[in-house]
Amino acid sequence: MSRDKYGTDQAPDCYPGTDVLINLLNLRNAQDLDEAERYLNEVAATRLEFIEPPYSAATLKQIHRTLFAKIYGWAGEIRTVAISKRSTRLCNPEFIEAQIGQEFARIAKAGWFEGYSRDVLVSSIAESYGTLNVAHPFREGNGRTQRILFEWLIFNTGYTIDWSLAEAQEWTNACIYSYHGDDAPLTHIFDQCIGTTTHEEAVF
Repeated sequence: MSRDKYGTDQAPDCYPGTDVLINLLNLRNAQDLDEAERYLNEVAATRLEFIEPPYSAATLKQIHRTLFAKIYGWAGEIRTVAISKRSTRLCNPEFIEAQIGQEFARIAKAGWFEGYSRDVLVSSIAESYGTLNVAHPFREGNGRTQRILFEWLIFNTGYTIDWSLAEAQEWTNACIYSYHGDDAPLTHIFDQCIGTTTHEEAVF
């Protein structure tokens, strides 16, 4: 899984002349940091146990802090710099908390999607995933943090999910389409990844 890449001109929190974020490990090579992140994320993820809703920005912060506390001093903190990915301008820092809060309020009003048919669940999850992805609350590690949250959200509705059934580039392309208002590619991905109900799984 690749790191979020941003240009050096928008990275005051990177080592000078690089796109490598200043980190607690003092790793200045992008590949070394990628590998360290991957390993430490896997170890940290084992400490994250499923929790039931309600979820909120605090939930996202908790997940991010657990995953990245040994890597970044700002783990679990909402970013304070404006960033873009390629030509995609992500949510400005001053609007992040409000955008996240609005989306969680919408999901809560929908009963955390409990009782939804699979088809409606897939499309609803895709829409919410796209919205939170545009908010991009953290300087790095948004995808990993978001996947854990959505794994909990989906599991709470009684379904399983296998993220490995979609390729990394497919995710990237789908998120770009979602940013421009087209959630169809994300819906297709979640249709691939969301599997059986946990009840059906237990029967087998």
